[in-house]
Amino acid sequence: MIKYALVCDSSHEFEGWFATSSDFDAQSERSLIECPVCASHIVGKQIMSPSVAGAKQRGDPASSVGGAKQAMMMEAMARVRAHVEDNFDYVGDTFAREARAIHEGESEDRGIYGEATPAEVKGLVEDGVPVAALPPPPPKKNDVN
Repeated sequence: MIKYALVCDSSHEFEGWFATSSDFDAQSERSLIECPVCASHIVGKQIMSPSVAGAKQRGDPASSVGGAKQAMMMEAMARVRAHVEDNFDYVGDTFAREARAIHEGESEDRGIYGEATPAEVKGLVEDGVPVAALPPPPPKKNDVN
């Protein structure tokens, strides 16, 4: 697997993992790579330093810090998702319409979540409607390596 530092046309920075370097190019050509912040499909690679473990690092307990940070991040994302699912109204594929109605004062002010297409999300962001992507559900134990 290859990890790339990516950036969209709105300067949002994020990472992407690809099986081969040509996979990035093929997915980019087909507009399959999407910014997790604004849903833009105009995404490019950034310069990044390689992550190479030297002989000293392999046995070093400090090298497990990355794994601990990743576990903490996964736990935080799971908590955010659970909070939203427990306290917000699920509106399904009417999310964009309902978010806009709330923003414009035409619907009751409340927390909602649901699905929206990249084009719908882009339109909401352009119109100043506050939206954020919900973290993905945690992987099932059977799906983890």
